[in-house]
Amino acid sequence: MKGATSIQERLWELRKDKGLNLEELSELTGISKSALGSYEKEDYKEINHGNLITLADFYGVSVDYLLCRTENREQINTPLTELHLNDEMVALLKGGRINNRLLCELATHKDFIKFLADIEIYVDGIATMQIQNLNALVDTVRHEIIERYRPGEDDPHLKVLQAAHISDDEYFSHMVLDDLNLIIRDIREAHKKDSESAPQTTVADELKENLEAVENFKGSRDEKLVVLYCKQLGINYKNLSDEEFRWLIRILQKSKKTGTPISQRKNGKEKPLLHGCVCLHVAAVGAILIQLKFQSDKVEFILEITAMLF
Repeated sequence: MKGATSIQERLWELRKDKGLNLEELSELTGISKSALGSYEKEDYKEINHGNLITLADFYGVSVDYLLCRTENREQINTPLTELHLNDEMVALLKGGRINNRLLCELATHKDFIKFLADIEIYVDGIATMQIQNLNALVDTVRHEIIERYRPGEDDPHLKVLQAAHISDDEYFSHMVLDDLNLIIRDIREAHKKDSESAPQTTVADELKENLEAVENFKGSRDEKLVVLYCKQLGINYKNLSDEEFRWLIRILQKSKKTGTPISQRKNGKEKPLLHGCVCLHVAAVGAILIQLKFQSDKVEFILEITAMLF
């Protein structure tokens, strides 16, 4: 998660908050649709002064907010004394050592107040006294049973009373952790589509999908190899011309790995050519092939081309 949004992201978010597309925004602001679109692109051109003021006025924010010089969209120029922050906290926020954006999202989450309240209860020791009183009551009952009935050490009633003891440290650590887990899960969900977030699909899922496509492709071994390489590189092989496809086959045929089998037989014994990480990759692919229930006569080819990829 990035520590701050970019100008492009901020303009996009403001427009989406208004529920407008570029054409509608153009009609309302008088700025051309192409210019507005260019402002939201990663390689955007500089925004001229007039358009900058127009957009700031339209969205009801400051120019500094549009330029990402401040995170305050509504609370502009709030005096520092009103925040009741100590010097260490101010220095921490200004120092750039933490992700201020993430901290803001944590603190503004709907369950953050409950999270802090649970911590405050633990720090103040109010609940600790009550827990100790409950533990003392359990101990009193336990000793009374021992004095009256002389049960054995394995008596189930005594075991229940022993288990009824509550550790305030463990109790509050679980409570606070549960509070925090709810908050960070919501934040993670909100940012799962961010460009810097990890993809939702795993490498195994992607490889599984690509292998299925190769299995369904009708063609020679070399043609299937080209299809798999295209998929691994994010190229739609259907958009290639016949000449481009043939050239790819010729290029791959020049590879020393092309045509190399998974293993060679020497003196009647198989000599494996795969070692180290490659073996792990091929083993993973083998597990996927079992899940996909590929026919045994096609497994060797797929393992071979997978080994080439790694």
